[in-house]
Amino acid sequence: MSNHYILVAGEASGDILGASLISHLKQLDPDSKFSGIGGPLMQAQGFTSLVPMDRLSVMGLVEVLGRLRELLSIRKMLFNLCVEKPPTAFIGIDSPDFNLPLEKRLRQKGITSIHYVSPSVWAWRQKRIFKIKESVDLMLALFPFETDIYHEHKIPIKCVGHSLADEIPLLVDQVKARTELKLELEGDAIFAVLPGSRGGEVSRLMPIFAKTMAIIKKQIPHAQFLIPAANAQRRVQIEETIASLILSDDLKADLLPAIVVTDGLSRECMVAANAVLLASGTAALEAMLVKRPMVVAYRFTKLTYAIMSRMIKVPYVSLPNLLAKKALVPELIQDQANPEKLAEKLIECWQNFSPGTEMAQTFERLHRELKLNAGQQAAEAVVALVNQKQA
Repeated sequence: MSNHYILVAGEASGDILGASLISHLKQLDPDSKFSGIGGPLMQAQGFTSLVPMDRLSVMGLVEVLGRLRELLSIRKMLFNLCVEKPPTAFIGIDSPDFNLPLEKRLRQKGITSIHYVSPSVWAWRQKRIFKIKESVDLMLALFPFETDIYHEHKIPIKCVGHSLADEIPLLVDQVKARTELKLELEGDAIFAVLPGSRGGEVSRLMPIFAKTMAIIKKQIPHAQFLIPAANAQRRVQIEETIASLILSDDLKADLLPAIVVTDGLSRECMVAANAVLLASGTAALEAMLVKRPMVVAYRFTKLTYAIMSRMIKVPYVSLPNLLAKKALVPELIQDQANPEKLAEKLIECWQNFSPGTEMAQTFERLHRELKLNAGQQAAEAVVALVNQKQA
């Protein structure tokens, strides 16, 4: 009887990790089957998604409330499915507020539960470590700095690195990326602008990013901007935001020829660019791995920010700064994320970055530290645990 794994990923970054894990599990166990919730990359590996992944893509304490009934319904469906026909293992990929309670209930039913991507217990809501201990048979962590708190609480953990660090070469080819985009891109003032993959992120950040582009264009007349849209809905949202700002005279129409919105291709846009403006998240890690100077921005709803700002225990929010343990890249959060400051910091980064700078050298060092063959290590850890349970 073949092994059957149920995986649940809630967003694009989880889809990347899930696809790599499935690929390596298939190499170790060619007859294994995979289903649950995942995106196009996981599905390309033969994974069956029972619910569209974007139904789980919601962020923020307040924002979840509007979707609570649907989320609880999906979780109940998954629980019943696992109990009726127990999988070899349940693997929750990130999305801890959705996955951990489900993992806890499944583990109580004797189902092996694995969580891939440590929640940021080292940063905020540190008492969650006790819930995690009850919920998982194994934690697969991406970053070395995450393991200490798990060892302290005697929770099985393996640091596997990040699949993006394996996938992205240490030296990327800018000329090739510009060719692949099939755009007429020339010069040294090309900026990639990534307002996020969720609707809420884009609604809060895109108007600010659009005004930032206008300021940069005024100071650097030959500047060009690449905006990768995470999906068709985000493309419409991005284009409508820019159009409405032009109609209301908040932006001049002469900015439009300098902007290209692409369908996906976020990495190609970052590699093709000379500097990157982005929403905090996995995109910041990817910008670091392609060795591009960046400015990280984020805005929450006022209530979410009021709650979270009192709970966060670390001085940084972006992965490059957390990994470097210092303010390596500029972070502008909430009211600090305004067009004037974003433009100033982005131009500064663009002007001062070169391969010999501290930022560039630290990017390369961190890339090497994370390049651990993550998919293989994660798959081996899963199979070892499964074999141990089945013995």
